[in-house]
Amino acid sequence: MAGKSITMLAVGDLVLEDEHGERFISLAAPTLKTGDVVVGQGEIVFTSRGVQTYVEMGGPSPGCPPSNMNALASSGFNVITLAGNHIWDMGVHGIEDTVTGLKKLGIAVTGGGMNIDEARKPAIIEHEGTRFGFLSYNCVGTMGQWATKLKPGCAYVHIISHYEMNGANPGGPPDVYTFAEPHSLEAMEDDVKKLRSQCDVLVVAFHKGVLGFPDKLAMYDRQVSRAAIDAGADLVLGHHAHILKGIEEYKGKFIFHGLGHFIFDVATLPQEFRSPLGVSPGAPLFAERFNPGIEPASRWTIIAKCIVDYGKISRVGYIPCWINEERQTEVLKHDKKGQEMFDFMGTITKGAGLNIRYAWEGDEVTAFTAENK
Repeated sequence: MAGKSITMLAVGDLVLEDEHGERFISLAAPTLKTGDVVVGQGEIVFTSRGVQTYVEMGGPSPGCPPSNMNALASSGFNVITLAGNHIWDMGVHGIEDTVTGLKKLGIAVTGGGMNIDEARKPAIIEHEGTRFGFLSYNCVGTMGQWATKLKPGCAYVHIISHYEMNGANPGGPPDVYTFAEPHSLEAMEDDVKKLRSQCDVLVVAFHKGVLGFPDKLAMYDRQVSRAAIDAGADLVLGHHAHILKGIEEYKGKFIFHGLGHFIFDVATLPQEFRSPLGVSPGAPLFAERFNPGIEPASRWTIIAKCIVDYGKISRVGYIPCWINEERQTEVLKHDKKGQEMFDFMGTITKGAGLNIRYAWEGDEVTAFTAENK
C-alpha cells in the first residue's frame, strides 16, 4: 500500500441535459481535475435512442446527449454512481447506453445495470496502490425504477413511510415515520461486507433525503447511513434532495447527508425551490429569492474532499461552490460569498442536530467534531 496522500473528491447530482453540457462544468473542472479519485451521481441517463418508459416525480427526464459523457471524463470523473429515481425514465436503452458509454471512457459505474446483479456490482478502482470500492443505492421514488433479475434498473433500499395520526385532529398533519424494509437493507449490508475485503477505502452512495429542506433529515436518513458504516463502509455520500444537507460523524466515519445538485443545467428550478421552504425557523435563509447578501439555497453546492493516507481517510471537508445565473458551477474562495455559504452549512448542520463543526483552511473547509479536532 502506497504512503502518498491521495485526494478523493465527490459531488452530488449531475444533470447535463443541454447539448453544450461541458459549458456548465467548465468553471469547476480545474478543481475537479486536482482529485485522484473523483465521483459524482449520474442523475439523468445519457441516450439518444431511449423511449420514455417511466415518468418519475419531478417530471419526465428526456435523457442527456451521449456526447456530454465526454465532459465528465475530461473534468476528471472516474466513478459515476447511477442508483436514482430517474434511471428507468428512458427504458432499456437509456441504461444500456449510459453504462456502456461511461465504461468506454474509462469511468467506472455502480448502482445501475441490466439486472439487479449488475446494479449491485461494486465499482473498484486503484490509485497509487490504494483500492477504492463504491456501491450505490436508491432510496426514493417508486418501484418502477428498481432492477430485478429480469429487468434493468437500479440497486435500492426500499424505504417504507408510516403516517401516524397526531392527536384528535382527523385530516390534520400526521407524524411521519420512515424506515428501511429489512430484506433490502440486509442486501445492502451484505454487499458492503463482501466488498470490505476487496478494497482499502469503501464508499456507499445513497440517493435519499427530503426534497427542499436543508435542515431536515428523515428517520431513514440516519438508519441506512449508519447501517452502511456498521457493515464496513468508510464514507457515506447522500444526494437527491437538490439542496445541501449537513455532515455527521458516526463511529469515526463521515456521512455527507446531502451533497445537493452539482450540475443542474435545466433552465428553471423545480417549484419547490422557488418559495420559502416551510417550517424551518430559518426559512427566509433557505428561500429561492435574491435578497441582498443571501443566495438561494438551491444554488449552494459543495465538492466533498477526503484525504487518504496509507489506505485510510485521514481528513474530511469540502470545497464551497455555487451555481451562478448562467447555471455554471463556480468554486468559491474564503471571501464574502464563500463565508455566506460557510455560514449556511453551519446553520443547516446545527438545525439538523448533527455533530460536525467547520473551520476554514485557506479556501477550503475542514469538518470535525469537538472530539477529533
